[in-house]
Amino acid sequence: MKKKIALIQMDVTYGDPKVNFAHVNKWVMDAAKTGADMVVLPELWDTGYDLERFDVLADKDAHATTEFLSELANQHNITIIGGSVAENSNDGKKNTMLVVDQNGELIHKYSKLHLFQLMDEHLHLVEGQDDADFELEGVPSAGFICYDIRFPEWLRKSAVHGAKVMYVVAEWPKPRVDHWKTLLQARAIENQCYVVACNRVGADPNNEFGGMSLVVDPWGEIVTEGGEDEKMVLAEIDLDKVDEVRQRIPIFRDRREDRY
Repeated sequence: MKKKIALIQMDVTYGDPKVNFAHVNKWVMDAAKTGADMVVLPELWDTGYDLERFDVLADKDAHATTEFLSELANQHNITIIGGSVAENSNDGKKNTMLVVDQNGELIHKYSKLHLFQLMDEHLHLVEGQDDADFELEGVPSAGFICYDIRFPEWLRKSAVHGAKVMYVVAEWPKPRVDHWKTLLQARAIENQCYVVACNRVGADPNNEFGGMSLVVDPWGEIVTEGGEDEKMVLAEIDLDKVDEVRQRIPIFRDRREDRY
């Protein structure tokens, strides 16, 4: 099974959801014109890291954002890995991923588990309690947000559950973009799955972001790489390759669950 994916390596206008919604509307329309089956957005594409104003900017239960993405998906017959957005819930403010299928149905919601202290997330947000796993058109999948990829045991849990594709959305700072690339390749190799990772570009008042959106195959080889500019990054993945790699080197069968 092959899938064509469009990663939207966009700049994000700091603290201005209206402008960012308009940009995403255009990007999704453009992605659909390429014949992509799926579009992936970056982390906090709606507000950026304007955490001080999350009380004002965050969407209540991500309701309006979900409606927006659902309408886009249904209109263009395209699945949307909706990056992550600012959510204001009864449990507190969260950094939340939304996944909407081509019929406009919300099929997965995941709030970031690991909060990044260097960007003050722990001062403004609460960590999610969601499972990362979901199924997309019959394909076991999982979704993670930025800092999550520094915790290999969290991603391994999804691989053990059968995930063939791991989607990562991020606002990864440019000074550590080499870590981004290395970690993503390592997560793909050790879990024998595709890693589809979308990072933003541009800057906010406190940070510059590195781009370098990647699709990495189950051998750890880079299928496509986004560079540092705002662009749509296209890639095709072949899901049969996951099964081939896992059969050739059966790490999940050989795991010593009695020891770790």
